[in-house]
Amino acid sequence: MISFMKRAVQLFLLILVLLIVLPGYSNAENAFLKKSAFKDNRTISIEFAGELDQEWATNPANFKVFEKSNPDVLLPVEKVALSPDKRTVSLNFKDDLNQKEPHVVSTTTVRSQGKDMGTALVDVKKPYIGYLFSILIGAMLINNYVFTKYLGLCVFIGTSKKKDTAIGMGVTFTIVMVISAMISWFLYQFVLKPFRLDFLQVVVFIGLVSLTVQAVDTILRKVNPALFKAFGVYLVLVIANCVILAVPLTLASNEYNAFESFMLALGAGGGFLLALFLMASSRERLELANVPPTFKGLPIAFVTTGLFALAFMGFSGMAIF
Repeated sequence: MISFMKRAVQLFLLILVLLIVLPGYSNAENAFLKKSAFKDNRTISIEFAGELDQEWATNPANFKVFEKSNPDVLLPVEKVALSPDKRTVSLNFKDDLNQKEPHVVSTTTVRSQGKDMGTALVDVKKPYIGYLFSILIGAMLINNYVFTKYLGLCVFIGTSKKKDTAIGMGVTFTIVMVISAMISWFLYQFVLKPFRLDFLQVVVFIGLVSLTVQAVDTILRKVNPALFKAFGVYLVLVIANCVILAVPLTLASNEYNAFESFMLALGAGGGFLLALFLMASSRERLELANVPPTFKGLPIAFVTTGLFALAFMGFSGMAIF
């Protein structure tokens, strides 16, 4: 069990390192434009490869900005500031920008030292690694599937009596969720969407979850019998858990790519593991507490779940990046 957990942690760290070294979004259509970013809530910063003509760079009329999802509504640029090295412009806006949505900045013909460098079109987004991390933390804490969406309560209540059982169920659940989510994403993007079979996604995803559980059951039985004895009892319960189905439906509706789908599944599984562990720790303490006879068993378990749900509401609206 300990060796398995170490390998899982090592794999997770390796994936994070790979994500960090990835270049992220390629967001510029003009080689003269180097990079862009949100400088603060009301400012977009754009860096160019050479010096700009001040008259062109400081004219707000040369820049058009809109949210990528709503191109018909232009965001008026209040003023433009040029850096001392004449390579970076800062577009200032009167109102706060919705940094959760990608923005597009288009320019007229860029003027640099008296030369025309062509027009530019650039996407402005948060750092991609930060976006991936926000999906992970969002599924784990901010939008925890148990405490904020109230999914999977039957398995949650039934397997949270002991910490060992809760950890075993949580690890098994996370493995199955990640595998089934990635297979679901592949089938949705390359089979269901191209052939316009989106209406079958619920049926397909349910079948994939069942196949994944059976595959994990068979592999554990052959590769690690000791681990199978610890997890095998709870594998059947995973099929009946609605959280397993909620994750593929979420990644399909949000049009997540492979990396984003992986982080969503990992966060949802980690959030379920966290919920199980917290609940199991509380229920072990409640066994020793002086609980009124009327509330012993399931009643006090549901009361405790409600208190945890109220506590997790404190994460609502939190923004990581």
